[in-house]
Amino acid sequence: MYFEDIKLNMTVDIAPAVIEKEKMLEFALTYDNLPLHTDEEYAKTTPFGKIIAPGVMSFMSVWAKYLEVDFFGTELLAGKSTKIEWIKPVYADDVLTGKAEVTNLVRRNAKNGLVEITIKAYNQNGELVLTDVTEAIIKCKQQ
Repeated sequence: MYFEDIKLNMTVDIAPAVIEKEKMLEFALTYDNLPLHTDEEYAKTTPFGKIIAPGVMSFMSVWAKYLEVDFFGTELLAGKSTKIEWIKPVYADDVLTGKAEVTNLVRRNAKNGLVEITIKAYNQNGELVLTDVTEAIIKCKQQ
């Protein structure tokens, strides 16, 4: 989808992402090896009561489902930035769903524009667990 075809407030639903405990532990041991994510006994002593998924893993699980939508297609040139905010913990076996919304559009030049996408992800109880604001550089139609 070209920059000119994208409209402010366009939305797309994101399919469910299941946070599997085995994958959660594998990710944590590889990329975020903190006891809060890997040690069941330690996690019992925290306010969460049990191990929680690494925040980046929670986001990437939702992001992978968002990418399946292929919102921009071959007109996507590059990502520019992303900002993730974690609001509630994500646990093993949580099911995250979300919605992506176009929240800003800025034409940069004759060749491309900047599209801001805001993703909100919810757990199976309808609780907001994270938000992400990503900027993508998108091709403009040939002039």
